[in-house]
Amino acid sequence: MVWPNRKEVKLFYCSEYEDLARRIAAETDSIELKSIRWNTFEDGFPNLFVPNAHGIRGQHVAFLASFSSPAVIFEQLSVIYALPRMFIASFTVVVPFFPTGTSERMEDEGDIATAFTLARILSNIPISRGGPTSLVIFDIHALQERFYFGDSVLPCFESGIPLLKHRLHQLPDSTNVTIAFPDEGAWKRFNKQFEHFPTIICTKVRDGNKRIVRLKEGEAAGRHVVIVDDLVRSGGTLKECQKVLQANGATKVSAYATHGVFPQQTWERFLHAAGESEKEFSHFWITDSCPETVKEVIGKPPFEVLTLAGSIAAALHI
Repeated sequence: MVWPNRKEVKLFYCSEYEDLARRIAAETDSIELKSIRWNTFEDGFPNLFVPNAHGIRGQHVAFLASFSSPAVIFEQLSVIYALPRMFIASFTVVVPFFPTGTSERMEDEGDIATAFTLARILSNIPISRGGPTSLVIFDIHALQERFYFGDSVLPCFESGIPLLKHRLHQLPDSTNVTIAFPDEGAWKRFNKQFEHFPTIICTKVRDGNKRIVRLKEGEAAGRHVVIVDDLVRSGGTLKECQKVLQANGATKVSAYATHGVFPQQTWERFLHAAGESEKEFSHFWITDSCPETVKEVIGKPPFEVLTLAGSIAAALHI
């Protein structure tokens, strides 16, 4: 693909994102992949090396980061802090999934908002010769988190929703799709991107010690309803939404989450069971922002992976 603002970009990447990095580079010949030696010392601490560091002087450089676990954050931050000091023309860090995003509030004395902590760490990336670092994040969990970043970085907030909308238009029943939001938080984040779709809002109400999902507004009868959220972990809320929508007459229920986290293989609860397809999700779309999940679910209905490669390639050319 040819980009209107063509610039040559040297893209470094962490090990987890090697497949995604190759898909990004395949989008255009103006992105060149560069490797890092991810070694460790005998005590387990990182022993890192950037081959041919002189070769990136004066170049536009990017790093594709996966903070999927605390164990890999330190080694990647070490690289992220080092690259801008190598006399590069500009620096962009792509964090497809901002994992601490769900820990954004301090509701009780003693709570620690780790989303704010990680944002502060990223805000202190050294300035390169081209100025502040650009920071690309997809579908950050809470809107207020965009204000957690300091003035020393330039946050660029992208979304996987355009990928979903493109896929929905390819469906045989595309004219019969209604978008459902599992709670008001999801509605606030995404409703403006679905202005041309009928919408449904679900809500969670407390019944004793239980939280029950109910349909707050919208019509599900006779529709293919697609539940949309930024991320999914256990998927319990999605399951409850599905039951409510089917009880209100939805002919099909599908789901989309930009970030399919699924700890402890909780994705298994969504696999199609023999002879019960009418009770299952017709489709479950995720992006490749969580690479370990992608390896597990690829080719297993109802899952379908929408790649962020094109969106990231475009962001690197801004």
